[in-house]
Amino acid sequence: MFDVVVVGSYVQDLAFDTEIFPAPGETRIGEFRTGPGGKGFNQAVACNRLGIETLFIGAVGDDIFSQGLREFIASEKLHAELQVCEDYPTGAASIVVNKDAQNLIVVALGANDHLSKAHIKTFTNQISKAKYVVCQVENNLIATELTLKVARENKVTTILNPAPINEGLSLQLIQYADILVPNETEFVFLMNHVLGQDVPDDFWLGSDEQIHAFCRQSGVKSVILTLGDKGCFVSHDDASTQANASAYYRVPAITVDVKDTTGAGDAFNGGLAAGLARFAGDFQKAVKYANRVAGLSTTKHGTAPAMPTLAEVEAG
Repeated sequence: MFDVVVVGSYVQDLAFDTEIFPAPGETRIGEFRTGPGGKGFNQAVACNRLGIETLFIGAVGDDIFSQGLREFIASEKLHAELQVCEDYPTGAASIVVNKDAQNLIVVALGANDHLSKAHIKTFTNQISKAKYVVCQVENNLIATELTLKVARENKVTTILNPAPINEGLSLQLIQYADILVPNETEFVFLMNHVLGQDVPDDFWLGSDEQIHAFCRQSGVKSVILTLGDKGCFVSHDDASTQANASAYYRVPAITVDVKDTTGAGDAFNGGLAAGLARFAGDFQKAVKYANRVAGLSTTKHGTAPAMPTLAEVEAG
């Protein structure tokens, strides 16, 4: 059985590095690279590279991108169960990265949007016996909801990264999450448009007590707000607050030479699941671990290939 099961997206990254982002109607010269990516796959690779037995479940097309994926999976020794959707292409993303390591991304979900309940049901045994199940909202949300439901019914801890912003995100899906890991914009969307709360766009500039109060309105046991170079903010309900720990606290980002921030959030989520498995559920240790994983991922270009190894995380 697997310690962590990740159900989510695979996307072929089509990335362009350029000095500055082109203005509307403008063409800029840059450098091109391509490689494996997608929120779910990145998170699975991150977790697997940290020495945690990980299973990735997702959907791809029957095309050249899926062939490259299988080669990468074999090289990583990652366990994967792929649904092949012959009528839909493998997901793809256009990523533009400027000299300041900022990025602009457009993703076409392709086969990810057709991940089926039948495919998930085939692996309910693996899902129900995992320690942690990780999902995002970059694929078919019906399959995602079923995954989280099966996990919760079997007392498996569920981690939901509500990214990217998805209009189909529902209250029911959120309620299946034990741990919610949005960034600041994803949190505002979730609270205002899914949960019907009133959270200002700049809520994260308030006091820690105010931010904690907003997080508690989500109804989720634990919320981790990822805040880029500002690290992250953690909020627990009373029942989830561990002994001798505060109900809310911050964990600072590590200092690194940033080259590309694309995929840092995925590195954090994969690192979080790995940290929780490695440190027997010690939340604060796991969050610090995830922060380190995310920081190190920004020192390389790309997404899945940029996920750090266990040796890299443990060095220094």
